[in-house]
Amino acid sequence: MPVSLPPALELSLDLLCCPTCRTRRLQPDRGALRCLVGHTFDIARHGYASLLTGTRATSGDDSAMVKARDRFLSTGAYAPIRKVGARLTAGAVSEPATVVDVGCGTGYYLAGVLDQLPGARGLGLDTSVRALRSAARAHDRAAAVAWDIFRPFPLADGVADVVLNVFAPRNPAEFHRVLRPTGRLIVVRPTVRHLAELRGRLPAMVAIDPAKEQRLHRALDPFFEPAVTEWVEYPAPLTGLDALDLVAMTPSARHLSRADLTDDGFLPDQVTVSVLATAYRPR
Repeated sequence: MPVSLPPALELSLDLLCCPTCRTRRLQPDRGALRCLVGHTFDIARHGYASLLTGTRATSGDDSAMVKARDRFLSTGAYAPIRKVGARLTAGAVSEPATVVDVGCGTGYYLAGVLDQLPGARGLGLDTSVRALRSAARAHDRAAAVAWDIFRPFPLADGVADVVLNVFAPRNPAEFHRVLRPTGRLIVVRPTVRHLAELRGRLPAMVAIDPAKEQRLHRALDPFFEPAVTEWVEYPAPLTGLDALDLVAMTPSARHLSRADLTDDGFLPDQVTVSVLATAYRPR
């Protein structure tokens, strides 16, 4: 039995273009999306569309990582990060707005933005099908699409009012292409103080490059100029299970042994959450 077209995906069809031939429109056709030339892409029963073509991107976000992320985010420990992304977005656009979340994960941050913009619609891009299952149901106005964000996006030019990028890889040229001239790019990234207590206890965790900000500036500067930056830092209490999920939801989990992740007495009961959030204007 064909999968019905999810309402949020139907709401976003005008944003999408065929990634194979770049035909502007994709139309629903018996549980799939099809371009005018005939290229066809499946709509998963979980509600997301897979537009990936050719060599498929691999993602470290497996089922265990996604479950850990869902559990940790449900504690509210990252709610202030969600709020700053929503606040910067709301301050940059007028409704109705289109928000594209690149590297959307489970859709947690995109849903927070849409909650603050009742007339907006959202579209999340990610490579992890496990995460997209959550993203497709994160909000009734958020669609989800499987895509490798290092490749040209399956989106038409200038369709987004906001591109959201939270703790995710970046593709500055594509960010610029899909944004309207009056749009904004919102980038949220960790500072070197982020989760310092946890990194101190678990040296095998992936480190934050001290030159991260300089590299970000070099990558974005040809396409964007910063408009406003907010620094968000606060202590977050952790239970033993929270700490385990916080590690397990990131690629750091691959660098740690099971013993590292089960020694509750060795894990901190509080961590520093520290991020920078910047709204950028297209050049």
